Formats: sequence, structure tokens, C-alpha cells
Amino acid sequence: MSTGPLRTRLRRRYGASPWHLAGHLIMLAVVGFAAVAIDRTAGASTLIKVIALYLALVIGHDLVVLPAYSAADRLTRALLARLPRHRPRVPVINHLRAPALISGLLLLIYAPLISGRADHGYLVTSGHPATGYLRNWLLISAALFLGSLLIYVLRVWRAATRS
Repeated sequence: MSTGPLRTRLRRRYGASPWHLAGHLIMLAVVGFAAVAIDRTAGASTLIKVIALYLALVIGHDLVVLPAYSAADRLTRALLARLPRHRPRVPVINHLRAPALISGLLLLIYAPLISGRADHGYLVTSGHPATGYLRNWLLISAALFLGSLLIYVLRVWRAATRS
């Protein structure tokens, strides 16, 4: 018997390929395993806190962060569209998106240290003082944007020599 009609019927009913469904079922099992492990090691109250934190992050992302970076992207594309166009044209938007994304993720991860709001527990736990993170984040962000600018210049130069 051919799997073609079965796959077509599944895609029509489910809306995606069987691999999509399998991937989601596997991830559901991983989340279940993690929930059981957290419950066994740290207790139900910690599990409830983890679930509440996850839900708060999902809601915060969907209601605050996603509209913010979508608006920033639209604004950037609108400003770039007003710039004079030179041939050969190499799209610049991804050369801004990539370093901005990495810089934003670093800011999100190290926000307490960058803002100077890390408590004394950080020093006790890590043995490392919570100073210099703002400077380091700014230097890393500048290096990311500079590297992206160099790659963009090289792409423009290569496109110009090819035409």
C-alpha cells in the first residue's frame, strides 16, 4: 500500500507534514521529562514558578517585545528605502538585523550585570565582580556592527567588480 494518500490525508487534516507532528511530539516528551525532573528535585512549588515564569515570558514576548522589534524593523526598512540607491544594490537590512539581534540577546541575558543591579550573591557564587559589563557589552555590540559593516562593504565591492 502506498503512503502517498495517507500522507496527503494527514497533511490536509493536520495542516503540516508528519515530520512536523513528530517533532512536536518529541518536544512534548522532553518538556514532560523536564517537568517531572524539576518536580522530583525541587518540588511542586518550584515547578509552578517555572511554569508561571514561562507563561509570563511568552505573554511578554507576544505583547511587548514582538511589536517593538517589528516596529523597529519597519522603521529601519522605511528609512533605508529613502536612501539614494546605487548600483549594484546589496540589501543592507540583514547587515543591521544580525548584529542588533545578537546585541539584544546579550543585553537580555546579562541585563542585571549590565545595569549594575546584580546582587552580592553573584560575587559570592561566581567569584567574579559584577563590574565592567556595560563597557564589555558596548564594545561587543560595536564590534558586531563594525564586522557587519565590513562584510557589507566587501559584498558591495564584489558586486561592483562583477558588474
